Amino acid sequence: MTIQPFNPPRRTLMGPGPSDVHPQVLQALGKPTVGHLDPTFIAMMDEVKALLQYAFQTENAFTIAVSAPGSAGMETCFVNLMEPGDKVIVCRNGVFGERMRQNVERLGGEAVVVDDAWGTPVSVDKVADALNRHPDAKFLAFVHAETSTGALSDAKALCALAREHDVLSIVDAVTSLGGVELRVDEWGIDAIYSGSQKCLSCVPGLAPVSFSPRAVEKLKARQAPISSWFLDQSLVMGYWSGDGKRSYHHTAPVNSLYALHESLRLLQLEGLENAWARHRAMHDKLKAGLDKLGLGFVVEEAYRLPQLNAVYIPEGIDDGAVRSALLNRFNLEIGAGLGDLAGKAWRIGLMGYAAREENVTLCLAALEQVMNEARQ
Repeated sequence: MTIQPFNPPRRTLMGPGPSDVHPQVLQALGKPTVGHLDPTFIAMMDEVKALLQYAFQTENAFTIAVSAPGSAGMETCFVNLMEPGDKVIVCRNGVFGERMRQNVERLGGEAVVVDDAWGTPVSVDKVADALNRHPDAKFLAFVHAETSTGALSDAKALCALAREHDVLSIVDAVTSLGGVELRVDEWGIDAIYSGSQKCLSCVPGLAPVSFSPRAVEKLKARQAPISSWFLDQSLVMGYWSGDGKRSYHHTAPVNSLYALHESLRLLQLEGLENAWARHRAMHDKLKAGLDKLGLGFVVEEAYRLPQLNAVYIPEGIDDGAVRSALLNRFNLEIGAGLGDLAGKAWRIGLMGYAAREENVTLCLAALEQVMNEARQ
C-alpha cells in the first residue's frame, strides 16, 4: 500500500478550539529548525517570555510556555505547588473545574468543592463562605472562562478573596487569555495557565504558564518531592532562564515555539485592549444573528464569554446532523455540548483569528440554511 501525503481540508474553525491559525503563524511554523540550545533560539525564547508577560499583564519572572497542551499547564500548576494532604478550595461550574478537582485528589490533596450550576459563574459569596469554613486551606482553584459552558467568572474578586485568606490562587485561563480582560499582577493571581490554540490562534501543543513570586517561593520551599519529572518546574527553570547559557531539560518543540512567538507578536501589534474589543464586537454581531434564528444562549448576558458562545439546540433539531452538514458542506466546524450540555447545546467559538466578520457571516448563513432544511 502506498500512502499519499496528507492534505487536510481547509476548514473554518468556530468550535471550542483549536481556533483558526493566522497565516503568518503557519508561515512561522515552517521556518528552518534549529537546535533547542542554539543561541538564536534561546534569544527567541527570551522574546516569548516577554511577549507572554505582556499577554498575561505580569512582571512575573517565571513566565514560560510548557512544552505540552493546556491540560499539562493545569497539571504543572498543581503538581508543583500542591503537596500531599494540602486542602484546596476547588470551584466547579463545568467540565474543567471538575478536572481541577481530579488533579487535587490524584496528588493526594483534599478538595473542598464549591459547586455552581452549569452556565453560571463561580459564586464569590460561596467561595468566601468556603474559605471562612476552611481556614487551613492552602489554595483556591477556579476556571476564569469555562469552555464547556461559555461562562466568565470574576477572577479579580476571587483572587482578592484568596489574598485576604492568605491562600494561593490557581487560575485556568485556557480560553480567556487574549480574548477578555485578564490582569495577572493587578488582580493578584499566583499561578495561571493557558493554551496556545484558543484566543492566541497558535497551533495546539503549548501551555503558557506564569507563577507569582509567592508561588515560586512555595515551590522552592516544598518538602515533598514533585511527582512528575517532566513537569517539575525547578528543573525547567534552568532551561528558560540564564544569561545566554541554558541547562538541558528536554528537546523543546522548536517550530511550535516559532509559531507561538509570531502569534504573541501579532497580539502585541494589535494591542490587548483592541483584541478584547474585537472579540466583543464579533460576539455582538453573532448574537444579533443568533437571536434572529431563535437560538437562546446558555449563559446570561452579564456573565457570557464573547469568544465561546453556548446556545441551546432547538427542539426537534438533530445535533449531530446539523454539525455534520456544516462540516461536510460548508467546511465549518462548531462544537458539541459537553457533560450536562451534551446533545442540548452547540458551542460556537470566536477565538483569536476566528473572530472576524466573514466568519460570523458564514456561520449565521450556514446555520440558517441547515436548520431550515432540518425542519422540513
